[in-house]
Amino acid sequence: MNAAAVLFWFSAAVVFYAYAGYPLALLPLARFFGRPVRREDATPPLTVLIPVHNQADAIRRKLENLLALDYPRERLRIVVASDGSTDETEAIVGSFAPVGVRLVRTGGRLGKEAAQNLALPEIRGEIVVFTDATIVMEKRALRAIVRAFADPEVGCVSSEDDVPGAGEGLYVRYEMAIRRLESRARTLIGVSGSFYAVRAELVERTDPRYTRDFLVPLLVIEKGMRVVSEPEARGRFLPAPSPGSEFRRKTRTVLRGMDVLAHRRGLLNPLRHPFVAWALLSHKCARWAVPWALLLALAANTALLPSVFYGMCFLLQLFFYVSAGGALLSRRWAGRLPGKAALFFATTNAAVLAAGVRYLAGERAIVWEPTRR
Repeated sequence: MNAAAVLFWFSAAVVFYAYAGYPLALLPLARFFGRPVRREDATPPLTVLIPVHNQADAIRRKLENLLALDYPRERLRIVVASDGSTDETEAIVGSFAPVGVRLVRTGGRLGKEAAQNLALPEIRGEIVVFTDATIVMEKRALRAIVRAFADPEVGCVSSEDDVPGAGEGLYVRYEMAIRRLESRARTLIGVSGSFYAVRAELVERTDPRYTRDFLVPLLVIEKGMRVVSEPEARGRFLPAPSPGSEFRRKTRTVLRGMDVLAHRRGLLNPLRHPFVAWALLSHKCARWAVPWALLLALAANTALLPSVFYGMCFLLQLFFYVSAGGALLSRRWAGRLPGKAALFFATTNAAVLAAGVRYLAGERAIVWEPTRR
């Protein structure tokens, strides 16, 4: 086997492991060696914290949704943290003051995490729920997300995202399945930033540079507690409105995720944190390596032509990229599953590649731009 063939198969193995090998390895671990979570129905006092920036189009619906949930109103405190909003967002939140909704302002554009830090003194109760303005919760979502806190080992609970359709929706369903396996096996290493809960005693100010939905679960793990998924706590939102919007969101998310992992790199030590190190390397690092592996596979495949077998492999890759490009140019093809899935996969990996290049160049992302859905 020559060097090009070795490179091709190594690259293919990276892609396979990132998307299929890791979940397949989790299956027996979760089934035969999993750690069950004790759950009980309860309604502990809690605070819901919502960061916003110029989201007048979403915040009213969000607050109405929260107030309509099946959770005792006297045990529910709602705090909105405005990150330098300049539209009608703050006025809309102010109109809910008579029913107890509290508003804090940063006084300028500082970022999502800075706005959350500013709101921490407003926290009351045993649990803090972090959620975004664009997420619509199911009626019993708050009751569901607090159930696992009956287990003293649980410090953080993630909801499950519910996104309709193929493309992003298909990927989200796949991602939620992996999280369930991680949760059953040991612990999650990331949560749904749009809706998750933490024990109030574990909530602390964090550096605004680091995204909370990745940093907080890692801090909880470092304190010796588990992070678990709650399938019955669901937050619904629409897919990103365009490939460009998804590209920008994913690039920002991955760039900040790389920064967090570098910050808490001690968790990559398999001698101290065997499962967590494996999960981080598999669920994060391997995924971030995929676009580089795809490029190497294509280059190596080109060098292996005109072999019949490698010619077929080359045509399959070419078909995939043409399908993604066709979906970008044609609404009709973008509406079909092959085109929609190919475009989302290509957009996601292009964003990961861009984030990697920007990270290696020393760029870091702090200012937050909510995705309009």
